[in-house]
Amino acid sequence: MRVLIVEDEVYLGEAIQTGLRRETIAADLVHDGETAVDEVSANDYDVVVLDRDIPGLHGDDVCAWVVSNRPACRVLMLTAASGLGDKVSGFELGADDYLAKPFDFPELVMRLRALERRPAQGRPPVVENAGVRFDPFRREVYRNGRLVRLARKEFAVLDVLMRADGGVVSAETLLEKAWDANADPFTNSIRVTISNLRKRLGSPPVIHTVRGSGYRFGA
Repeated sequence: MRVLIVEDEVYLGEAIQTGLRRETIAADLVHDGETAVDEVSANDYDVVVLDRDIPGLHGDDVCAWVVSNRPACRVLMLTAASGLGDKVSGFELGADDYLAKPFDFPELVMRLRALERRPAQGRPPVVENAGVRFDPFRREVYRNGRLVRLARKEFAVLDVLMRADGGVVSAETLLEKAWDANADPFTNSIRVTISNLRKRLGSPPVIHTVRGSGYRFGA
């Protein structure tokens, strides 16, 4: 899952970003509404964690833009306004969830996972293919009944590959979905992560290199 955090409180935004990355969620951070729209226009985000009261373009206007222009992207309103009227107006704008400040970080993570399980284009929360069972909610991976322990980035890459349902995933897509805006496009991190994944998942191999195109998951 890739998330854009829109939060003008710099330290809070950075704390959320760091925490989400530890949960294998690729997270980018911006501090104003105009930059948020630019980022959502340029990148394929799954969820926008949106502070309502932000500089420049108001959070309500950002939410309305995302709903109109990126219908597959979810919006979680994150704001100090906790009254019922504020929540109702946020949902009327098209927000998918609402979390009032102050909040417990584990609750934010659980709400993001819940949004991931019911995206615009429905997909099952647990994916099984070629003897591999992938459960993002519990953060568990099994191969033929054997628990496979993965590093955070390996888990994120496997998520993207298995969600492709047998399709070829380019290196660029892996960078976009499993890393964040600071990822070096010339890094060898993808090759290293894929190599480690293959070793951990064991034989027969289920991650295949499609020369010149990317990677494919399947028997």
